[in-house]
Amino acid sequence: MPGPDHQRAAPRSAPTPLRVFPVSSEAPVLDAQTRTRLGRQLRALYDPVIDEMLDPRLAELLQQLDADRADETGR
Repeated sequence: MPGPDHQRAAPRSAPTPLRVFPVSSEAPVLDAQTRTRLGRQLRALYDPVIDEMLDPRLAELLQQLDADRADETGR
């Protein structure tokens, strides 16, 4: 659970539309302001998940995977 030092984005009444600028016919590019805004929103969504404790079973599995990978590179 997030502590009191976490800052959350202030809720908005209506979202601002994303501005997309086509660079070529293949892929659109987001402007800097839109990328910054998306980054803040993603951080607000994922910070609580990142701050959660890791399940001990998952931690053990990750340690085993790291050990297996080290064995493979040592050969």
